Amino acid sequence: MKKILYLAISLSLLSSCDMDLAQQPISDASSETYFQTVDDFNQGLNAVYSSARSYPDRLMNLSETRSDNLHAISDGGVRDWEGINSFHRTISSNPYVEEAWESNFTGIFRANNYLAQLTEKGESVILDEAVRRRMEGEVRFLRAFYYFDLLRYFGRVPLIDRVVSATEAKTIPRSSVSDVYNLIMEDLNTAIDYLPAPSDYPAVDKGRANKYSAKMLLGLVYMTRSGPDYGLDGAGLNTNEWSEAVHEFDDIITSNEFQFLPTYEEIFNYSNERNKEVVFNIEYSSGSTPVVGATFPWVLVPDTWFQSLGFGVQGGLMIRPVSLDLLNKYDENDVRRSFSIQEGYTYGAVVENRSFIRKYVDITKVPTTSRFDWPINFIVFRYTDLLLLKAECVLNGAPGSTITDVDAVVNAVRERAGLTTPLTGVTKAQLLEERRREFVGEGLRWFDLIRSGTVETTMTSWIEEEDTGGQMEDFKTDYILYPIPQSEMSNAPGLYDQNNGY
Repeated sequence: MKKILYLAISLSLLSSCDMDLAQQPISDASSETYFQTVDDFNQGLNAVYSSARSYPDRLMNLSETRSDNLHAISDGGVRDWEGINSFHRTISSNPYVEEAWESNFTGIFRANNYLAQLTEKGESVILDEAVRRRMEGEVRFLRAFYYFDLLRYFGRVPLIDRVVSATEAKTIPRSSVSDVYNLIMEDLNTAIDYLPAPSDYPAVDKGRANKYSAKMLLGLVYMTRSGPDYGLDGAGLNTNEWSEAVHEFDDIITSNEFQFLPTYEEIFNYSNERNKEVVFNIEYSSGSTPVVGATFPWVLVPDTWFQSLGFGVQGGLMIRPVSLDLLNKYDENDVRRSFSIQEGYTYGAVVENRSFIRKYVDITKVPTTSRFDWPINFIVFRYTDLLLLKAECVLNGAPGSTITDVDAVVNAVRERAGLTTPLTGVTKAQLLEERRREFVGEGLRWFDLIRSGTVETTMTSWIEEEDTGGQMEDFKTDYILYPIPQSEMSNAPGLYDQNNGY
């Protein structure tokens, strides 16, 4: 799959740049003339996947940078990430916010179009029913994935589950969070029924969505719904579905498809992609024309660090420093700190003492022809995350496991990180901090804080401690959601109400 996933033919026939709800969805004659062969359907499926290419960069820009992991106020002019990190209210035109809306809805439009074509032509073109079901399962997983991403960033969004015209798209208002969740859960349950396990895929297709990636996403959906609502129309609904999440996670654990790897470094090794820790990843392939490699490794990394090592500019621009609070949360022997964080460097006469996240950077793999061509996949769901998410559910009252089981999981994670002092009676706060250390640079921290109900107290105290220059806004729960992009507000005046606080 890695070599065929993002072929240019998919993108040229089935997508358009900067798609929003006011633009023509992929519902015109090109679809009618294109979906004629099995290969056409394969390419169309790859186009639905391709909308996930920007997902890792988005996590770095809208989740990692939003959290207490980074204190990224620029010292080299105004940068797009500044308003994200400092909670400025005037970010509705921020390109990162715009991208989150556009890319996810592009994926949703492609998914709707694909499902319509599969219903109309699939049986006559794709004779193998198992293949048709697998294709539908993949697309439904991806549509759920894109809608869940939208919910977490924006709350209520337009619910579009069919092919619509450009004119109709401009008339569809934001739906309730519950209605969007209903579609997400319906899609995921279908995906679980239709998708094979990873071991049932041929080697070339190992990177595709599978039964257990759908189960892990469904478990995370249950957990997110169970989080507090903060008085917002956001992703938390106080549903107390921790047990439902554990049910999905236990199915993954007992499948024996995945493993807790013995060393932290091998999870992210460029030569060990698709390892047994990976439940689902976004795949990239370097050395192709057009370029379809990854960019996320350098998003949080300053260009001058690459230059200090003799490489060309990558695109990270100025440093986005790791917060002192995060650094202080690591034991000096914790291998996750040394692996994930670069603590200072020298470039010419400049001595940079601040630290930054470089988790996915292997300096022996720096691309020499294009900074958009890093040869590494991004891990969306991994087995350690699943184990710690289940532990979180147990601490929130899910039956079937005990605090002793929670201790065992947390201590296994700590032991792998080189920490020899075990914890007993692990609390929610301790688990949250362990997740912070484990998943730094993976874009999970912001959502962890929201789901756990600690985002307001954590960010308020963190701003007081870190913002010695007075450059950040006071935190408000309104800032849990991002604003609806201004371009969408302008395309259909009066259709959307803006999120509170913007």
